[in-house]
Amino acid sequence: MKKLRLIIEREFIAKVKNKSFIVMTFLSPLLMIGMGALVFFLMKKNDEKVKKIVYVDESGLFSKEIFKDSKTVKYEDFTKLGIDDSKKKVEQGDYYGALHIPKIDSLEVLANSIEFFSKDSPSMSIMGSLENKIEKKLRNEKLTKFGIDLAQIKASKIQSDIKMFNFSGEESSKAKNVASIIAGGLAGYMLFMFVMIYGTSVMRSVIEEKTSRIIEVIVSSVKPFQLMLGKIIGNASAGLLQFFIWGVLLFIITIVASSLLGIDMVEMQTSRIPADQMEAVKQTVSVNKFEQIIIEILSLPLFKIFVIFIFYFLGGYVLYSSLFAAVGAAVDNETDTQQFMMPIMLPLMLGVYVGFFTVINDPHGPISVVFSHIPFTSPIVMLMRIPFGVAWWEIIISMMLLVGTFMIMVWLAAKIYRVGILMYGKKPSYKDLWKWIRYNG
Repeated sequence: MKKLRLIIEREFIAKVKNKSFIVMTFLSPLLMIGMGALVFFLMKKNDEKVKKIVYVDESGLFSKEIFKDSKTVKYEDFTKLGIDDSKKKVEQGDYYGALHIPKIDSLEVLANSIEFFSKDSPSMSIMGSLENKIEKKLRNEKLTKFGIDLAQIKASKIQSDIKMFNFSGEESSKAKNVASIIAGGLAGYMLFMFVMIYGTSVMRSVIEEKTSRIIEVIVSSVKPFQLMLGKIIGNASAGLLQFFIWGVLLFIITIVASSLLGIDMVEMQTSRIPADQMEAVKQTVSVNKFEQIIIEILSLPLFKIFVIFIFYFLGGYVLYSSLFAAVGAAVDNETDTQQFMMPIMLPLMLGVYVGFFTVINDPHGPISVVFSHIPFTSPIVMLMRIPFGVAWWEIIISMMLLVGTFMIMVWLAAKIYRVGILMYGKKPSYKDLWKWIRYNG
């Protein structure tokens, strides 16, 4: 145990003293915020540019009331010029495009005969907006021909907002679902990134020591299994420290942001807020949708999510890091790792895809449940399911399967590791790895 502790301390200190580790620990949250702010700024700048669109309405059905100007789009009526002259003027001038509505009696034929001319490929949002305006007008024209009063149809429209409850009487909401998606997606993505970053870090560390022949000196006094486990735990400790610092920085940023938004975040975090009180809070402070999502995130079982995140972080990390360590021991340089990396990365990527495309849609569906129990995908998929509410028995089964699997994988990886670290000059194959696993010497 003493030797294992020394290896863990050595790996941890070497990692946290690294300049890139220190810089990225404090710089990463700022870079993430900066990137988000840059994207938002560029989107705002893009929206500020006004697009001028001309239309030539030969049908006489459309008017300025249909093509209303917005902040980003201005419409001009070039019907008197005709489509040919309008196209020339648009091509030569500072116009976005020209819309041609021909004179056709049949509304069905007209709907599929309208043309749009532009210098470059038009924006999908612009085209969608034009199609919606045209479809709405042609639909109203058809209803009028059927003798249907449009005013009555407009008056008959009713919006429905279905209130959601579970059988214990606790109220849910669309904002809460969005908050669950954000919390689960963030946790799953962070775990994926941590496994990739620190798992490959273990692999590179093993390759570096192997190529420099330092590892031959180390294994003369330490068992290969202890060395591998020490590297994994040492890197995991550094990862947890970095995660903790990021959490503190993000918490500080959240507090600052909440003060700017005028939300009492400290009060919201004291306990989970019952549904009736939550609704009263929303009505009292007149929060908008974004603020509701923030409140709903804070009303989630954050402590439970945090504890489970730590477990799955460690479980998933140990599981994959042992495989990365085995790969690092089997090869002499990073170029040779490519043939072994893909089988390791596929389950990770599958977990991310299942999480974002299945869990978000149906968190309690059969695919989500199955992949939240498969040990190679459960660290990501289960984390994304937790904010939606998962029974304790499911979580316990998933945890037991993960623990059992990473114990088996660590054992198998250690068998590869103890032989591979002393192998040089030969590019190993899967057949060689199988021989090393079966070796009992």
